Amino acid sequence: MKVVLFANTEWYLYNFRRSLAAALRDAGHEVLLLSPPGPYGEKLRDLGFRWLPAPMERLSLNPLRELTLVNWLRGLIRKERVDLVHGFTIKCAVYGSLAAHLAGVPARVNAVAGMGYVFSSNDLKAKALRPLVRAMMHAALGGRSARLILQNPDDAAFFRRTRVVDPATIRLIPGSGVDCRRFAPDGARRRGERFRVVLPARLLWDKGIAEYVEAAHRVHAEQRAIDFLLAGDPDPGNPAAVPEARIRGWVDEGLLQWLGHVDDMPALFASVDAVVLPSYREGLPKGLIEAGACGLPLVTTDVPGCREVVTDGVDGLLVPVRDAAALAAAIARLHDDPALCECLGRAAREKALAEFDERIVLGKTLAVYSELV
Repeated sequence: MKVVLFANTEWYLYNFRRSLAAALRDAGHEVLLLSPPGPYGEKLRDLGFRWLPAPMERLSLNPLRELTLVNWLRGLIRKERVDLVHGFTIKCAVYGSLAAHLAGVPARVNAVAGMGYVFSSNDLKAKALRPLVRAMMHAALGGRSARLILQNPDDAAFFRRTRVVDPATIRLIPGSGVDCRRFAPDGARRRGERFRVVLPARLLWDKGIAEYVEAAHRVHAEQRAIDFLLAGDPDPGNPAAVPEARIRGWVDEGLLQWLGHVDDMPALFASVDAVVLPSYREGLPKGLIEAGACGLPLVTTDVPGCREVVTDGVDGLLVPVRDAAALAAAIARLHDDPALCECLGRAAREKALAEFDERIVLGKTLAVYSELV
């Protein structure tokens, strides 16, 4: 079987779908990875994967350019004699499915992580695009030989309610999975004089960056020995990107430490006491699951995606969305209660093993493939 994995960044393929590509390859299948060009494409090639740059611009709304992309995909899929196309994120899912259909490839799997900018944003452009995108999704993602993989029950309910696809074709799979052997508690970790928290994410306003900074303001005003760390890169191609100048300004004010991109996330998690993600909405936040697998207490918002990872008071703390005061109070609570941190972290590890281990997730994904091919 030849499988195409198509995503809107090569970074996503490397960080979120590398294990799927490896599992397919190890099972004797041929895998072709597609995304717009970027530095992680060469990293994928270094691992022995076949990766091709696609002529795609993430934010393009130019009809001619978009039609050119679909036609390019159709030609490539036909030339490569592909058996199954798996698209990730809404744009890649729609275009990949349309191209596969035009190329005569019936087996189409699409994974939508969160509802994306068009459905989650309230700005005028997003609202204007919503009916068009919904119609395109209905045309591209439907059919008996297609499956739609969603990451949380809220997104599944949306698709069932709007009838974008036949509800019988929806499969609920919790994200891309986490390697719980690599992400594991570090027995050498010791609590230092200062309590360290980190927000690991792409630097988007939707990740609750503003609330995290305001929580740092509030905590520092109480003279607490807590350090706020930020791990991640800016994403200038995203409408919700936080400008780098703003981040550097917060650093200069002494509100937080910005680590930039971090390759060794297990080492970072071993150096902190808690992980925070005050997102406005998620598909299923992998960074939060990785932290939980490392046995860390989690603080996140009571929103779709995040509440699938954290049960309040059991394996983490949930706070209302866009509420910096509640976020600061939750962080302070962990700072004051080491026993609570230990209890929450232990439960977070147990949940990661039971629900989010990549071996479980990969098995469910390959089972979906088996329904079609």
